[in-house]
Amino acid sequence: MLNHMDANTKYKDSVFSFLFSDPDLLRELYCALEGVDLPPDAPVIINTLQNVLFMGINNDISFEICGKLVVLIEHQSTINPNMALRLLMYIARVYEKIVGDRNIYTSRLVPIPRPEFFVLYNGAAPFPDEQTFKLSDAFEKAGLIGLTEKEGAALELVVKAININEGRNEVLLKKCKTLAGYSAFVARMREFEKECGDRTEAMTRAVRYCRDHDILKEFFEQNAAEVMNMLITEWNLEDAQKVWYEDGVEDGIERGIEKGIEKGREEGRESVARNALAKGLTPELICSITGLDMETIKSLQ
Repeated sequence: MLNHMDANTKYKDSVFSFLFSDPDLLRELYCALEGVDLPPDAPVIINTLQNVLFMGINNDISFEICGKLVVLIEHQSTINPNMALRLLMYIARVYEKIVGDRNIYTSRLVPIPRPEFFVLYNGAAPFPDEQTFKLSDAFEKAGLIGLTEKEGAALELVVKAININEGRNEVLLKKCKTLAGYSAFVARMREFEKECGDRTEAMTRAVRYCRDHDILKEFFEQNAAEVMNMLITEWNLEDAQKVWYEDGVEDGIERGIEKGIEKGREEGRESVARNALAKGLTPELICSITGLDMETIKSLQ
């Protein structure tokens, strides 16, 4: 089940999505999340989006089950209150792929699979076992312009966010051994980084620990080098995005005008690029992270 050497390389964008790039594991994961049973031969079709919405970053996992359900799962290490909005944008693109060239202007109803949305959280900040995010929470209040507030939103999207950190939601983790293994791996990385103060060393020790203790053993034996490369890229990208937001976009928003926002974004991108260059990242990777052109990145060197 964990032989990922034959998995479609399109979906190897993060360790989490790489680990769950097998249809059998996705079926198991969904059954654990919803507390249901599906036949082992229930067909699962992966339709994860590529290069959408923000700087070429992909959504994590999207798949259909029996053509009746479409499930979107995002893995998050930071708490993001905008997940419902992001998933709304993702599901629109997913439905475009599912509908294909079928005529949506026909007099016949075009059937589409029912959507379900999950966020699996394993960050260090405190978070409850489960929390629900709704798109309607972000809607502006019509009463502020003198209109009567209506009951029930004309558009809604509900996301179930679940804490998958080790020691949380143990019933769920017992139902999905692969998810439990992933949570244990992340916990060991944090533990070893705290001990040694070096991320790369912590990753190496965590991979070795998991292989020695039969935690995703086959997965790490086959893909240890690739996992290391992905983790390094993920962590660099995560740090870069934080700097970009804090140094650029947030400043622009506080200035409160469109010109300020754009200036803030540009300054943020350049700040990220300088930091990334100082850390030894390649110009090509920095280009994909920031969206800056190669000429600008080279000028910052």
